[in-house]
Amino acid sequence: MAQPERNERQRLRPAPLLFEPSEAAADPEHFFDLESMEDPSELLARATELTLAFRAATDRAVEFQAVAAAQLADPRRFDRLTPADIAERAEWTEDYAKKMIEFGRSLLDTPAP
Repeated sequence: MAQPERNERQRLRPAPLLFEPSEAAADPEHFFDLESMEDPSELLARATELTLAFRAATDRAVEFQAVAAAQLADPRRFDRLTPADIAERAEWTEDYAKKMIEFGRSLLDTPAP
């Protein structure tokens, strides 16, 4: 992922993900109140906002996974983990764990804006 692209995505402010009340979350038909919207334009706009918010949240969570993997694999740690150990914990393949460790190292080497 190119640094300018990442910075551009960070500037985007998608709709906030609001937690739903537990009663609503228990109803499988209920999803952020989208099912109650009757205006298709409003439904499309809100669903699009949620899609962008979930994508941004996913990207951010993956970055945190990568940073954690890199930190756990740091050779300076006396309790460092191998890529195989990290893969097992995160339910990844070992090859993917190696890629995430490298990605995490690249994120840690990049100074904060």
